[in-house]
Amino acid sequence: MASHFMYSNQDHKFIIKEWLNGAKIFELKRFRETFAIDDVDGILDQALNVCRDIVAPTNDDGDTIGAVFKNGNVTVPPSFHKAFKYIQENGWGSSNKDIDGEGTLPEILSGAVREFIYAANPAFMPYVGLAGGIAAVIKEFGTSEQIERFTPKMFEGLCGGTMCLTEPSGGSDVGDISSKAYPTEEPSIYKIKGTKVFITAGDHDLTENIVHLVLARIEGAASGTKGLSLFIVPKLWINEDRSLGEPNDVLTIGLEHKMGLKGSATAMLSFGEEDGCRGILLGSPPDERGFGQGIAQMFKIINGSRVNTGHSALAVATVAYNNSVQYAKERIQGRPITDPKGSRVPLIQHEDVRRMLLTQKATTEASRAMIYQAYYYLDMIVYGDDPEEKRQAKRSIEVITPLIKAYSSDQAWLAITEAIQIYAGYGYTEEYPVARQARDVKIYSIWEGTNFIQSLDLVLRKWSLDKGSIFKEWLEQIAAFVQDNKDHTLFKDEFKILSDALESYYELMDTVAGYISDNIRLVPLYSTRILRITAELYAGCLLMQQALVAQEKLDQGNTNQDFYIGKIHTAQFYVNNIVPDVMATVPIIKKANISAINIPEAAF
Repeated sequence: MASHFMYSNQDHKFIIKEWLNGAKIFELKRFRETFAIDDVDGILDQALNVCRDIVAPTNDDGDTIGAVFKNGNVTVPPSFHKAFKYIQENGWGSSNKDIDGEGTLPEILSGAVREFIYAANPAFMPYVGLAGGIAAVIKEFGTSEQIERFTPKMFEGLCGGTMCLTEPSGGSDVGDISSKAYPTEEPSIYKIKGTKVFITAGDHDLTENIVHLVLARIEGAASGTKGLSLFIVPKLWINEDRSLGEPNDVLTIGLEHKMGLKGSATAMLSFGEEDGCRGILLGSPPDERGFGQGIAQMFKIINGSRVNTGHSALAVATVAYNNSVQYAKERIQGRPITDPKGSRVPLIQHEDVRRMLLTQKATTEASRAMIYQAYYYLDMIVYGDDPEEKRQAKRSIEVITPLIKAYSSDQAWLAITEAIQIYAGYGYTEEYPVARQARDVKIYSIWEGTNFIQSLDLVLRKWSLDKGSIFKEWLEQIAAFVQDNKDHTLFKDEFKILSDALESYYELMDTVAGYISDNIRLVPLYSTRILRITAELYAGCLLMQQALVAQEKLDQGNTNQDFYIGKIHTAQFYVNNIVPDVMATVPIIKKANISAINIPEAAF
């Protein structure tokens, strides 16, 4: 089944070199001595080859062998070890989260590498990604001693990492966390007690140790999220000289039996069952109000993880799309509607199959456009030289993070259903790849805050940030792009649709403002739909930006005509077939039917 890893990096090269101003990233002080825009093709080609040859062959083992819990320990398939070692030792893994590390790739390139790994084996990537992400949090908020003590081996891939939020009695209700932290006689060291569930990469045998970042409440701190603090809790104690000490009373209770991503260990962990679990406080203890720093620190990784979650979903859906394209080209089935007595033809010649294929292509490219725009912003935020550009990038990424996480994961699931439909009965069997991709992809709409939570974040928080100025500026950028191109000779119809969608969106915001003040229950009733159409409006503009670039390349006589023509048709399909959902949905929200609220519980 590993042979079903089918991927191209052509869109990534287009995005970095031709659509986004990738050259600007490589000219920043951080990268100008190590990378250039001319390096993009070679790096992307090499990364894709590594994922095809080294990572993809582990995918079957992940699904058939999986992560195994036995005698209190977790093991992963032997093939994972070889791939993990190769990825880490050759600079494709955790080291890219070290902003000061030698050879660290800019995010627009590192993101592409991650996408290929996600696609090759989505159950494998969490072991790689979490270690670097956790180390980056410690590096940002820790003391110099903590940074030196914990992060080097994590960036090297010799030590794993997790973030531990969710508890049996509190899933998305982070403020209800019951894990406790008790001061000891040693400064900054606390005894940790509690149970965490759904901990990705919570236990495994890929590394010599695992460092958990655990949210807990120090005795006497405030209730709710404000009272939480974050603790560095190694599985094996790490001495001040970085040598490994004794077990730290972190017990793996078991693994979840999941429908997909079976090679990724999702653990239940118990901390302090024998009163011996020590955690080192990250940052300062709660202030005089009892307010801790834990949530703010944890969101450093959560926001990045939300983008990565949407990106993971996109990668899995893209593999399904690529496989369904190949199957549609090879499978001979049916006759043309224009010649019912003629010869049988490949599936791809049937109109509805072409619609399903282009729906997959359009929604995956829409998601990829949003994601790499975010990576561009992240590079400007972390490495940028211009304070105003950094400021604008921070404001923009605030808006698009929930769109990326929720829209990409929702649409990936729907796109894979189209791939299954193209395979027909074969798509429903495990002998063909798309059934597994359906199983693997579904978790992403739940990870890192469910997509409903993302929608509330958009409407109740992002709309009103900085007294509403951030979202207002973001919409003004969309409006300016549409206005500047409304008379484009080839794309006048598409820009008229975008203009109508933007006008409808402004009406929506006025309507929802009334709901927020007069009937707040209407907001959660409609917020997921609001997020969807926000993403559709934004993605439609990004794809039209790409179409303009593609048309320019065609006008210049570029030889890669099929690719550029494909970009144009994809953008036109998305704007003409998907963006009108904005205009169709706004009247529904304005009507405010409340049947779902009023129906008695007994009627369900």
